[in-house]
Amino acid sequence: MIYHRITDWDDAYANGANIPQGDRWPQAWVEPAKAFRDRLTTDGRARLGLAYGDAPRNRFDLFMPQGEAKGLVVFVHGGFWLRLDRSFWSHLAAGPLAHGHAVAMPSYTLCPDIRIGGIVREIGSAVEAAAGMVAGPIRLTGHSAGGHLVSRMICANSPLPDAVRSRIANTVSISGVHDLRPMMATAMNETLKIDRAEAAGESPALLEPMAAARIACWVGAAERSEFVRQNALLANAWTGLGAETLKVEELDRHHFNVIDGLADPDHALTRTLLTG
Repeated sequence: MIYHRITDWDDAYANGANIPQGDRWPQAWVEPAKAFRDRLTTDGRARLGLAYGDAPRNRFDLFMPQGEAKGLVVFVHGGFWLRLDRSFWSHLAAGPLAHGHAVAMPSYTLCPDIRIGGIVREIGSAVEAAAGMVAGPIRLTGHSAGGHLVSRMICANSPLPDAVRSRIANTVSISGVHDLRPMMATAMNETLKIDRAEAAGESPALLEPMAAARIACWVGAAERSEFVRQNALLANAWTGLGAETLKVEELDRHHFNVIDGLADPDHALTRTLLTG
């Protein structure tokens, strides 16, 4: 019998350094995302840089399907609340679009210019703005820090108004960080500045789900053990609080390619998101 204790929290959450050729990302996403935006813009199905707030990064891109939209998907990007923007991920809209769903992708203000609680409120505003432009059911998905943010949208104390909450049919948190407390032990926290109060107030795993919450917690089986643990944590905690939950550990996927399924209309990740 071997006890396990994490002593290096920076390594526990280090993705690129622990993935073969991990330094290819995020640059590997840039070209496919731009090519997708260009194609949808040429087709007249891309509305880029729509404002949802006053801050410079309070913008989202909206991609429309052929014909009338069946509903709305919102994808929230990751980057540990510190990096990146919506432009890296446009091609991931392809799967939902092929099934007739509009896809919104917001950027948000990054730490240290904002606290994580402030990002949560910004994403609430982004979802509300996109929901006002597309009728029908809403499905939320996000990767890493984005998984945390979409999970927060379906907590009992979500910043979303009741009219928007009632439209949320499903949420898929991909490699989500659902308990912020371990982040306090990383070097990143010099910038994130998470304290005990914020960790308690903004960690989905420490909060209650909203009524009728439905969430799939999806992670790559080849990810760092902390991401696998964080994935299972929310599914287990919310099952005990009345939510409908699903836990998936996708074989042969790491932190950077686990999202690729969203670009494929026939992939299980896309199908799971669009159920319900």
